[in-house]
Amino acid sequence: MANNEVILLDFLPSSFGMRARIALAEKGVEYEYKDEDLGNKSDLLLKMNPIHKKIPVLVHNNKPVCESSIIVQYIDEVWSDKSPLLPSDPYQRAQARFWADFIDKKIYDVAKKIWTSKGEDQEVAKKVFIEHLKVLEEQLGDKPYFGGDTFGYVDVSLIPYYSWFYMLETEGNFKIEESNPKIIEWAKRCMQRESVAKTLLDQKKVYEFVQEYKKKLGVE
Repeated sequence: MANNEVILLDFLPSSFGMRARIALAEKGVEYEYKDEDLGNKSDLLLKMNPIHKKIPVLVHNNKPVCESSIIVQYIDEVWSDKSPLLPSDPYQRAQARFWADFIDKKIYDVAKKIWTSKGEDQEVAKKVFIEHLKVLEEQLGDKPYFGGDTFGYVDVSLIPYYSWFYMLETEGNFKIEESNPKIIEWAKRCMQRESVAKTLLDQKKVYEFVQEYKKKLGVE
């Protein structure tokens, strides 16, 4: 299918938006990027995602696709002639979707607790976060990427969180590399890919964004 008109409604620090940007870069798709002010959402965003009113939204020929994991799968299916992200084997494809779902359900919420809580609550969040990463390390094993030798769907799902690691370590006063060295090795390998290196926001900028956001929320 030809590229035609492709628009991405997004927010630069969003780990979910980064997934879509990486997938589009892997496929070499040209698109128009529209950064949303989440405090004053555009009419286009509200029109294209009236149910959740959230980014990212991929608008392809005026038809919206919402939710980052669904967007990545859509990109993989529509622009299927280059850099496949999901395996061709049905069982392996199901496994990739399982682990992407694990990342969606386990990583974001507990990571947010690390930078929005203090004391015992924060310590519990750090412990749970580390345990989730250990589960992912076991799944990664000795493979270069989660799907084997090639960068794929699960990698796209997880790697955006790497841009948040410095902020989490600073807020939580811990070092992810000490508990999860294999994840850091994998992340650095992913960062060698142009699609990832050009998409992920600088870790210090993510930290600065979170500090500003916490001030707005009144969170110390």
